[in-house]
Amino acid sequence: MQENILYIHGFNSSPLSLKAQQTRDYLALNYPETGFYCPQLATSSREAVDQLQSLMEGEGDSRWFLIGSSLGGYFAHYLAEKYARPAVLINPAVKPYQLLTDYPREQTHPYTGERYYIGDGELDALKTLESNISLKNNYLVMLQTGDEVLNYRQAEEKYQDCHLHVQRGGDHSFVGYQEHLPDIIQFFQLTLSAEKA
Repeated sequence: MQENILYIHGFNSSPLSLKAQQTRDYLALNYPETGFYCPQLATSSREAVDQLQSLMEGEGDSRWFLIGSSLGGYFAHYLAEKYARPAVLINPAVKPYQLLTDYPREQTHPYTGERYYIGDGELDALKTLESNISLKNNYLVMLQTGDEVLNYRQAEEKYQDCHLHVQRGGDHSFVGYQEHLPDIIQFFQLTLSAEKA
């Protein structure tokens, strides 16, 4: 069965983000047989999740592993619950529908140049994606206390019973992410072994 890693970028980010490229390059060098996917997500959360679901379901007989950063971590959690797949969440957003109320409603995507509006409907759509944790061993959550965008304690509390790695300092981008890629792959390998047991 083909094994694929789906990297889900964050708010106003893209497949050109540093962590996405580091993940792609690490896999190409060390696990060339593993598929890597990181689509440019729609600015609408519902459309973005539809994109991701269509990708996962369209690949047929594949085994998926998820990595999500920031808002991408929120989406990854939703997909992990829906498809019972393991997920690594990097400084994940826990309640983005609250966080985005403090953002300017009119946005210009820094990578694509798309101009869009964060309306109440978008915040409501984000809230409908909020998910509980049914399989705590399916999550590896990596947090840095120096995150200047998100309060890391929200994720620390939500994922306290999961595999949780809290690192002092750092920032929202998760400084030193590349150094943790071997641990991320090892986590996926352990979950795969548990599936096959």
